[in-house]
Amino acid sequence: MSWLNTNRRTDCERQGNEPVNSLVNLRSGAVRTVKELVVISGKGGTGKTSLVASFAALAKDSVLADCDVDAANLHLLTAPRVVHREPFTGGKRAVIDAHLCAACGQCEELCRFDAIQSDDSGNMVYTATYRVDPMACEGCGVCAWFCPEHAIALEPTVNGEWFISETRFGPLVHARLGAAEENSGKLVSLVRTTAKKIAEERQIGLVLIDGSPGIGCPVIASITGADLAVVVTEPTPSGLHDMERVAELTRHFGIPAAVCINKWDLNAEMCGRMEAKARDLGMRWAGKVRYEKAVTEAQVEGKAIVEQGRSGSAKDIEQVWKGLRELLEGAGGQDRASAMRIIA
Repeated sequence: MSWLNTNRRTDCERQGNEPVNSLVNLRSGAVRTVKELVVISGKGGTGKTSLVASFAALAKDSVLADCDVDAANLHLLTAPRVVHREPFTGGKRAVIDAHLCAACGQCEELCRFDAIQSDDSGNMVYTATYRVDPMACEGCGVCAWFCPEHAIALEPTVNGEWFISETRFGPLVHARLGAAEENSGKLVSLVRTTAKKIAEERQIGLVLIDGSPGIGCPVIASITGADLAVVVTEPTPSGLHDMERVAELTRHFGIPAAVCINKWDLNAEMCGRMEAKARDLGMRWAGKVRYEKAVTEAQVEGKAIVEQGRSGSAKDIEQVWKGLRELLEGAGGQDRASAMRIIA
């Protein structure tokens, strides 16, 4: 099965991986315009992934991208069948060649991360040399730069793994970052790029992105260039604060944003305040979803709530999705221009 082909090279490819070019050839002819809808939140646990799974069930024809690579869980609701997998190389670590090491100790003195330690194994000249603790090394390269014997090299490291899968909703691109590994932003970019190219290959007009929580590097990689960002929050003081932080982020990057308040009926008064605040911040109102145990019951069964019948929360999500589709039809035009005016 072919997946994609492109002349552009990802960060991952430039560092030694060749994941994308090895997968598919784009069909010749016109490529359908692909819209990217990314669902984000100021923190984890707001219901972001549950909404994405429901949106996928309602869209019926989309490509899914789980960009929450630090704690990916969209696969729990989509039952993916992995058809392609590759290691992700996103960084480098120092390695000392004990045969070349002169045991001068300069690398140990210069390392600010205490990643270099004396090694009693030695070599044919010195009884003790040095070694690098791979868990502590940040790959900064200072030791390699100053080593007088050129005994230190920076070697690519495998930071995680990424996958292309088939689900009942359509293709899913997802990943798993290793424990304590970095470069999650690069992995997010790889997931998004691959998902969009699959959409182009299959002539699918929508990519649904389960973004990372917070406002850091993986979130920026999740939203940059997207047509619409949906901010999922909860009716609490911390939820209001998180919404304001994410609103500032989307404004900075000129991404049209809409707000959806999950479990709104737990605090109707706060929900009203947050809706008013969202409009003051220039964000669109996507809607609200009531709290219901049926959502958890659906999760236990590995399904989206909209697949479980006509519950109240399912109806709410259907209304949210209807509004988002209308916003997407205008995304990239008037909405994006409005977002840029808000920045100015």
